[in-house]
Amino acid sequence: MNKVAQSERKHIAVIGSRNSGKSSLVNRLIGQDLVIVSDVPGTTTDPVKKAMELLPFGPVVLIDTAGIDDSGELGGKRVEKTIKIIGEADFAILVLDASLPPSNAEIELINHLNIIEMPFYTVINKADKGVNFEIIEFLTKNKLNYSSTSCRNNSGVAELKEKLTVLLPSEIVPPLIGDLVKQHDLIVLVVPIDLGAPKGRLIMPQVQTIREALDEDAIVLVTKDKELRAALGKLAVKPKLVVTDSQAIMRVAADVPEDIPLTTFSILMARYKGDLREYVKGIIRVDQLENGDRVLIAEACSHHAQEDDIGKVKIPRWLKLHTKKDLKIEVMNGRDYPADLTQYKLIVHCGACMITRKATQMRIKQAKIAGVPIVNYGVLISYMHGAMPRAIEPFEEAISVWQEINSD
Repeated sequence: MNKVAQSERKHIAVIGSRNSGKSSLVNRLIGQDLVIVSDVPGTTTDPVKKAMELLPFGPVVLIDTAGIDDSGELGGKRVEKTIKIIGEADFAILVLDASLPPSNAEIELINHLNIIEMPFYTVINKADKGVNFEIIEFLTKNKLNYSSTSCRNNSGVAELKEKLTVLLPSEIVPPLIGDLVKQHDLIVLVVPIDLGAPKGRLIMPQVQTIREALDEDAIVLVTKDKELRAALGKLAVKPKLVVTDSQAIMRVAADVPEDIPLTTFSILMARYKGDLREYVKGIIRVDQLENGDRVLIAEACSHHAQEDDIGKVKIPRWLKLHTKKDLKIEVMNGRDYPADLTQYKLIVHCGACMITRKATQMRIKQAKIAGVPIVNYGVLISYMHGAMPRAIEPFEEAISVWQEINSD
């Protein structure tokens, strides 16, 4: 619980052309030779991630990427992966070789960064050999701030770290549960033992909820669903809030009086990482699905599928039972996300506990651009199990959307 998960750290993509010194710069920033460095172009093929503490900013993840000017069929795939990483990152460091003028690939990359509104900072690397005047001219003309480094003698690296602590974007992240409870409030967290969780550990949303509630000086009672009724019977006061696993929502709702607010961990994550309003809007499409419609189930992490896996088995089964339609359901695991989303009528996304808020927001934005409604596991499961609108009643922004779509 003391280690900051990668999904909760700011992600910094180190990008640029082959042999511009990206890997060397990553090694200098983290203070160890983690990434293989070579004069051979294209040494870095797949993205390499390293978590570090950037003081006084805090925990971050540096991502070394393949050269944006890679060539050939395989090189093109590496470039695609780099572009995808950029879209998911919070910030980018553009590394230019001091001895060379800006290439067409680098200029196109800068244009791409501006189009997607990605904050970035330019580093002129290998500056110990002198700096090509065309680089300075180009950066000045385009009003791009920059600094110089040399990984050979480590010059400029400490200064770059200091600049990053100021340049890294800070955003107002919605609380997970902090605005729902206050000091001395009693909350009950219902935690079924998830077969998909590593033995002896809770899943991340449960751990994060416990930690944030404790940070608010709330009183936290954790119980399994089978013991919930007994736990509630022993309480002298009513809980301020009950939070449960999405799959247990109806069992839990049967034991929790109507005057006690109830929601799920996945709905908390929907607001924290994604867009709860957009997910609630997406519910409309569920009952509009027709035979043959394609539905994408997107899981941001790769895991060993259980016999009754939530994404591969349960949700497809519940969707078909609920809609009574012959749907074409596709499940995609991991960081990959289809480039063409227009082929789908609905996207069902996981809780996104293993990817960053930025990556989750990007996926929602892609769905909007493609005109495809998107929901997350928690919202969809609560809807199909008849737990709506109760499961979203603690959230004013969500219940207002629910009332709007049900008043038409």
